[in-house]
Amino acid sequence: MLSAILIYFVVGALAGVMAGVFGIGGGIVIVPALVFTFMAQGFAPDGVAHLAVGTSLATIVVTGASSAWGHWQRGSVRQDWLRLMLPGLLVGGILGVLLASSIPGDALTRLFGGFAILMALKMLLAPPPNPQGRVPQRWPMTAAGGVIGGVSTLFGVGGGVMSVPWLSRFTSRMTEAVGTSSAIGLPIALIGTITNIVVGWGEPGLPSGATGFVMWPAFLGLIVTSVPMARVGVKIAHALPARTLRRIFALLLIVVGIKLIIG
Repeated sequence: MLSAILIYFVVGALAGVMAGVFGIGGGIVIVPALVFTFMAQGFAPDGVAHLAVGTSLATIVVTGASSAWGHWQRGSVRQDWLRLMLPGLLVGGILGVLLASSIPGDALTRLFGGFAILMALKMLLAPPPNPQGRVPQRWPMTAAGGVIGGVSTLFGVGGGVMSVPWLSRFTSRMTEAVGTSSAIGLPIALIGTITNIVVGWGEPGLPSGATGFVMWPAFLGLIVTSVPMARVGVKIAHALPARTLRRIFALLLIVVGIKLIIG
């Protein structure tokens, strides 16, 4: 248990920095780390992936709030974009959890790995953002919100792995895409957490300390370090060049994705 707590602290710190730097909520780090940690603790294999996803989303509610507030203070959150995407985010978030609950745990883990690699390649190969940016339209933004919300709660991430590339189409400021992505992650994580608790309620084989698919001891260990480190990540994001930010993010996704696919 002591080793697990120390892992939660380290993962929380890394996830917090990631949330601030990349606007991704930290789930891309938290989910695989929790899968490995829960397996080492002897949790039932069939429920490990779902428990990791639900706990990750609960953590993102807190970490994402810290990151979003930091970006908000620096003027990097576009409220108009957020309002356009919000209806789709909420509906997609609920549907994503329902879909995840019907997929076997090992298949969900490998799907997450493949998804991470695809998002990384998209960021590496995509052309630089248009300096003028495109003008976002209501229905494409709402539809994008639905897809981002669904995929995010399916895999337990805050949405940034999809919303950052999407939003970068409308601005040349990478920090603006990252900051708005941080805010987008909050409704996704909140609706995803609630739905994971409801869907997993009474599920056989869940460990002590879990409510549905949320493991509270892991949640508490993660947020102890993730919240303060998210503010550190915000400062780093505003100091790094946009191209460097995109490349580091993409390379990290590739490493995590390969690890999850090969087991």
